[in-house]
Amino acid sequence: MCGRFAITLPNDAMAQLFAAQPSNALPAVPGFNVCPTNQVHVVRTSETGRKLLPMRWGFLPQWYKAENGGPLLINARAETLAEKPAFRAACRERRCLLVATGFYEWTKSAQDTRLPWYIHRRDSAPIAFAGVWQDWGTAESRQATCAIVTTQANAHMSKIHHRMPLILEPDDWALWLGERGKGAARLMKPGAENVLDYFRVDPAVNSNRAHGPELIEPFEDDQSAPQEG
Repeated sequence: MCGRFAITLPNDAMAQLFAAQPSNALPAVPGFNVCPTNQVHVVRTSETGRKLLPMRWGFLPQWYKAENGGPLLINARAETLAEKPAFRAACRERRCLLVATGFYEWTKSAQDTRLPWYIHRRDSAPIAFAGVWQDWGTAESRQATCAIVTTQANAHMSKIHHRMPLILEPDDWALWLGERGKGAARLMKPGAENVLDYFRVDPAVNSNRAHGPELIEPFEDDQSAPQEG
């Protein structure tokens, strides 16, 4: 799964990387502790090309009467994406990319303490999470919302968690966004083993109020190696 992430890439660099027209209302960067319900950077396609837009991280199905009208849907399982009523239409018609520099996951110590890990690409490139989006609300309350698609973890990532975000390579962005016809379903599988790496970070990130570049710096202690299983 993915419940927190970081984004340090400037907005103009994101727009250039994804060949997208940026919105004037993008979230401020850097963000070292992006949390659910925050506004996040999302790339989607339109009739006039790709757009880089802000969206609420937390997908709101149309039948929700309020933002808290049901479970907080920050992730969507790839295995059931095309079947779940909340995501079925978005899977066909409203796929997107969420931009990140890295993301956090947690393990537990023998004393049941939460141990945070920062996960990033080995090549230091930005991460493109596969996502789905949905407009929700009416009139002034109308907003775009999104969720990150997840898959079963590959062997490397399973040392940290049994799920992982679906991370797409540049050659696959157009297919996921629907710009290259049909066939996006074939992308919904665990990523290659050699793409991601991880290291322990300061437990300060356990608080959703923590911010600052120190959150993504390595933190060494006697529990800095993940345990198998």
